Amino acid sequence: MTSKVVVTGIGAVTPLGATVDATWEAILAGQSGVHTMDNDWSEKYGLAVDFAAQVDPQVVPDNLKRVQAKRLDPSSQFALISAREAMADAGLEETDPERTAVSWATGIGGVWTLLDAWDTLQEEGPRRVMPLTVPMLMPNGPAAAIGMEFKARAGVQTLVSACASSTESLGHAYDVLASGKADIIIAGGSEAAIHPITLASFNSMQALSRRTDSPETASRPYDIDRDGFVMGEGAGTLILETEEHAKARGAKIYAEVASWGISNDAYHITGGEPEGKHALAAMQQALDAGGLTASEIKHVNAHATSTPVGDIPESLAISELLGDNVSDALVSATKSMTGHLLGGTGAVEAILTVKALQTRTAPPTINIDEVDPKVKGINIVRDTPADLPSGDIAAITNSFGFGGHNAVVAFRSV
Repeated sequence: MTSKVVVTGIGAVTPLGATVDATWEAILAGQSGVHTMDNDWSEKYGLAVDFAAQVDPQVVPDNLKRVQAKRLDPSSQFALISAREAMADAGLEETDPERTAVSWATGIGGVWTLLDAWDTLQEEGPRRVMPLTVPMLMPNGPAAAIGMEFKARAGVQTLVSACASSTESLGHAYDVLASGKADIIIAGGSEAAIHPITLASFNSMQALSRRTDSPETASRPYDIDRDGFVMGEGAGTLILETEEHAKARGAKIYAEVASWGISNDAYHITGGEPEGKHALAAMQQALDAGGLTASEIKHVNAHATSTPVGDIPESLAISELLGDNVSDALVSATKSMTGHLLGGTGAVEAILTVKALQTRTAPPTINIDEVDPKVKGINIVRDTPADLPSGDIAAITNSFGFGGHNAVVAFRSV
């Protein structure tokens, strides 16, 4: 067993920018990536929601050749672009293929490819359906694209656990590295599911915000007037390595992955357990496995989706986890700016957590006018960034998904 796992590279494609630096700059500035969509979906389908947090449409043509883009679902396009940035950031021009792996995630997969192919079949017949439809729509398509690009032969796997997916992909990567089965893992997640059918479905279950008159303020975690989450899209990649391998090649190290935790509510297919008991169990497991104490946790990137019921159980769990130290931990809810990237959200928020530790800066949570009185005890960073203390500190990032999935990754500063 290796002693430590570290982060040596990061890459992101988000509604706030096509790189980590662009995204981080926008995050610290408190910018919203949510806008009214430039399409006719609302009118055509009678959708109640006409806004989302979308990736700039120029990102793909700016970063992928046309022939390659045509053979990849948008979820794979975003994944590959972010993975290229992360590998370059890690200084990994070449790797040992037999010791390099991929641990990827998505919540939904190639929904655009699937539904476009269905439309083609109905309108033009079976001969017009693209032969690469299945490889493009399959949930492991993004992982396969990354694996082939970087010749990762130590294993290419995909985790699918709704909105906890890419946090689980990081945890799985940690386990593989800690077991000695690989030296480098390209880990993360992607999602590109802003589509009329998903918007209609989420809206039917009353999960989406309907703040159509002010979309930039629609994602408002912890605010008393929050009315649902905002759909987002994008990808996040973290290069994880054994500390021995990273140091041997002289790599820069952003942070240590201390450990991770996982649990399940076994309570409801879409709603979390209302007291946050099992979310707490995942958080506590992450601390215990990483040898961390509550007093060391100085930052939390919360799942906090801006749903009326979802934010409260997590706040209860954080409060109980940290106890007397809860006021010392700065809590950021970055979905207030990025929207909710579903299966990609955990990876992007893990990157933001790593950046927070590296720069000693906790991102703001925007759009809070009045904190819901049911959200008690936690120290929320509002409006502007806040300084994290110097010295050895730790942070956690939480992700929870439909099906009751709870996943938490803990990081240590270096």
